Amino acid sequence: MTVFGFHASHEQIDPAALLTAVIRAEEAGFDAAMCSDHFSPWSERQGQSGFAWSWLGAALQATTLPFGVVNAPGQRYHPAIIAQAIGTLGQMYPGRFWAALGSGEAINEHITGDPWPRKEERMDRLRECVDVIRDLLAGEEVNHDGLVTVDQARLWSRPQQPPPLIGAAVSTSTAEWCAEWADGLITVNAPLPYLRDMISSYRDAGGRGPLYLQVHLSWAADDEAARKLAYEQWRSNVFDPPVSWDLPLTEHFDVTSERISMEQLAEVVNISADPARHVGWLESYLECGFDGLYLHHVGQEQAGFIDTFGSQVLPKLRAHG
Repeated sequence: MTVFGFHASHEQIDPAALLTAVIRAEEAGFDAAMCSDHFSPWSERQGQSGFAWSWLGAALQATTLPFGVVNAPGQRYHPAIIAQAIGTLGQMYPGRFWAALGSGEAINEHITGDPWPRKEERMDRLRECVDVIRDLLAGEEVNHDGLVTVDQARLWSRPQQPPPLIGAAVSTSTAEWCAEWADGLITVNAPLPYLRDMISSYRDAGGRGPLYLQVHLSWAADDEAARKLAYEQWRSNVFDPPVSWDLPLTEHFDVTSERISMEQLAEVVNISADPARHVGWLESYLECGFDGLYLHHVGQEQAGFIDTFGSQVLPKLRAHG
């Protein structure tokens, strides 16, 4: 059965309000939720960045939803600490948690003061982290010397079944690379031919497990309001790699996005006041083969979106099959 989830945007909404929103999302009929683990927002206008792991414990307790998080181990986080966080949530809420692992962005990772590695090194580091996390979740004592160092680490509190480790990818090459180790794949909305190529790259390389799509969208009472909302909140998020990987500060994203056009923004955000149009976009993603859609309304006020999509969008998507 297809999962229709709510994306909790820590960069835009304070943690208390976000907890209220995800409770409302469950009441409105969303099946699941997810969030990203960021230290900084992408814009001063977004203005928040709560600690995902603290919030996840509260959100799992406050709802019955399954949750996922996108995390970048290796620099800001030691992989043993991430294994402990995954293991604790997995033990407390069995079968309700997954973690997607990616190579990260400088805007979040530069805070350690360590050099920001080139992409190839970040991928190698992530691959080491995946093995460390898996071995710790399996109950092994881990020693490792490489791009990360682990000394006699062991997890004492673990779930009976380790939570899935999902690959996070925005390029076909990364999707293919994830196929060797991941329990599934998550990406973000893009033109349909590109999404089909993403899926093919992962599956053709032997990738297993579910395919998840995080969908950026803007909905409001009328189209002009939806456009203004998207432009105000999400124009700093239109950049492809390596820009999105390598800019270190929120201010850099704001300066770089000063002259972004609505046409550029509409390439990465589905913008419309018409719920039926959103249904059409979302149905096209289902036809690509995604097993779960996590809807991210890019506005800071979530109640209207949650109620409208819960009553007018999700039922039609479920009828689609």
